[in-house]
Amino acid sequence: LGPRLLAWRQRREAPLATLGHFRTTLRPDTSPPSRNARPRPPPVMTLRLASLLSLLASASAFAPPTPLTTVPRTATATPSSLSMVAIDTSDIKNGLTVEIDGEPWKVLSFSIMKQARGAAKTTIKFKNLMRGNTLENTYRSGEKFETAMIEKKGAQFTYADENGNFFFMDSETFEEIAVPPSIVEGKEDWISEGMECTLVDFKGNCIEVVVPSPQVFEIVETEPNVKGNTAQGYTKPAKLSCGATINVPGFLETGAMIKVDTEKKEYIERA
Repeated sequence: LGPRLLAWRQRREAPLATLGHFRTTLRPDTSPPSRNARPRPPPVMTLRLASLLSLLASASAFAPPTPLTTVPRTATATPSSLSMVAIDTSDIKNGLTVEIDGEPWKVLSFSIMKQARGAAKTTIKFKNLMRGNTLENTYRSGEKFETAMIEKKGAQFTYADENGNFFFMDSETFEEIAVPPSIVEGKEDWISEGMECTLVDFKGNCIEVVVPSPQVFEIVETEPNVKGNTAQGYTKPAKLSCGATINVPGFLETGAMIKVDTEKKEYIERA
């Protein structure tokens, strides 16, 4: 071969020889070691990697600690009987207690009057739970109210003294609670000894006693049923075992057990 051709062939085969040497160096030696063979030193790349890891470990030891990041907790609103809630006329319902001019007013009834022109109007009848008087007003649709900050707790009726005060025992703390007769007015006959009631507090004072409803009572006294009287809607007064008197259907006799709505003081059905 000529000198130029020989030089070209050497330049072409040189990279292939270098690549073969590199593969041979990286390929692990799987042949069993001989007894007299000396241990081979670790490859240069392995020593460099070990040195690098050692330097990183020593550097991390002197690095300042990473501050912990805390995820703020999301506050969840829990319903409470002491929280004031803004409502409007669309939220009004019977039994709701709102605060007007610093006093608690309970919704007794309401009606909505729709008009051909303009917004509807709502007529609401309230009862003042502190003074006992009633009030009826008409409001435009969308007018705002605030619910009263009231607290309800269970209590057991124990006795009534000669002055008409009713005494209850708190179901949780077992403390004795005295309720004046003005708060219990109209419900005396429905409260019996040992009955579990609900006391409604407003700013630390009891403003209402809620009797559980419905209740089952026995008719202890009523007029006898007249044979042949089949008039629809015929009612008659009947005295119940609790002491209250309501109107009942004419076919009921003394000794019958009936279910009564104590809030409306109305007969519901036979028990």
